[in-house]
Amino acid sequence: MSAEQQSYYDDNARARWLVLISVCLALFVVSLTMSSANIAIPSIAQDLNADAVSVSWIPSALLWGSIIIMLPIGRLADKKGRKKLYLIGCIGFSFVSLSVILVQNIEALLALRVFQGLSTAFIFGTGLAIISSVFANSNRGTAIGITSSTIYFGLSCGPVVGGWITQHIHWKGVFLMPIPLMLVALLLIISNVKGDWKNEESGPIDWVGSVLFALSVSAFFIGVSELPDPLHILYTIIGILLFVVFIKHQNRTDSPLIRIKALNENKALVGSMYTSILMYSANFPIVFLLSLYLQYIHNLSPSEAGSLLLIETVIMMILSPFSGRLSDIYGAKIITTVGGLTFSLGFMVLVWVDMDTSMSLIIISLILLGIGFGLFSTPNNSSALGSVSGDKLSIVSSIMNLSRTMGNMLSTAFVLMLMSIVLGDVAIQSENYPLLLLVVQITFGVSLALALLASYISYYKR
Repeated sequence: MSAEQQSYYDDNARARWLVLISVCLALFVVSLTMSSANIAIPSIAQDLNADAVSVSWIPSALLWGSIIIMLPIGRLADKKGRKKLYLIGCIGFSFVSLSVILVQNIEALLALRVFQGLSTAFIFGTGLAIISSVFANSNRGTAIGITSSTIYFGLSCGPVVGGWITQHIHWKGVFLMPIPLMLVALLLIISNVKGDWKNEESGPIDWVGSVLFALSVSAFFIGVSELPDPLHILYTIIGILLFVVFIKHQNRTDSPLIRIKALNENKALVGSMYTSILMYSANFPIVFLLSLYLQYIHNLSPSEAGSLLLIETVIMMILSPFSGRLSDIYGAKIITTVGGLTFSLGFMVLVWVDMDTSMSLIIISLILLGIGFGLFSTPNNSSALGSVSGDKLSIVSSIMNLSRTMGNMLSTAFVLMLMSIVLGDVAIQSENYPLLLLVVQITFGVSLALALLASYISYYKR
């Protein structure tokens, strides 16, 4: 964006807010779809005759589709225009979501989720960068906080709205309901947002690195999901080796996706990236596993389970703008550390869940988790985006979204592995509830360890 265009947004509060509304609406829709699909999993499993491992791929497929193109999208947005790629993501997401009306089996649904993930990479890879550019000289931390709050609002509404639609209409409505809102986001930015944000001097896209990264992530994700099967051990090793090749390629090429040396020298960005991976790894299984736990073991309806899971995300939504404002004043270190430790307390409660755990304990844990993550997320993102110049915001936005998605992917792969080892290719029936509980307990124990490690890095390594 030219200096004249930037000045226009600096002097025009209405224009800034229109940009913020459009991006927030798109992020709300994506988040709503993600969390509402999780609450619909038991109904999907019954309707499509899918086993435990197959339905575990419903959140995983979207993550995989998003992560494999996240880095090139960031570089492409810097080169071709953030607004342009943002619009492509919105249109693609709407079209793919509409195609759910054709789904007749679990394989088709998983393919749809992959394409949804590809579309979300365009939206997440550009959204925060656009907000950071528009609010570069005016309350960026607060704007990012509102953006984060919108994501949590979508996650909050998802279980309740998705549970109601699944129970009273049909699970396919979960995929169809956000389309009108996404179209409104499109119209807002097309009709009101002028200009674009891109770096005219940006180098060529590293397509070789992009392919290496996509292959390494795919092999590793597929491999870890069904360990300790010998073939999947081989996939995991191949994924790790390909990632080593990717890193070596990034150090050799003239226009890398990630400048490893420059990244390592940016202490704030590295700290934000590592803690993001750890915190999102810890957080992502909560809705998926507690949804199964509450609906199967405690016999709650989809809407009842969704209403209970609303607690964590509502608290995140409320706290995010305030934590962003605090990060503008005091910096990120203390706030993210306190957030990580509070988040850990929530898991200290959840690791003790059993067949008879009271709802009051579940509620206490969700309150602690919501407070902790609400304090952590916005200051962490603001610290990363504030550590680079304006022409690098898209790639840093992609890096932070990549770290979030990588965290989600790693935890999902871990849950898939546990599902495969503990439950296998069987439907979740009452006789298997103790095995499902074992998966829940192990996962939350690992999440506790990850949250504590993130707290340590936030305080000592940032």
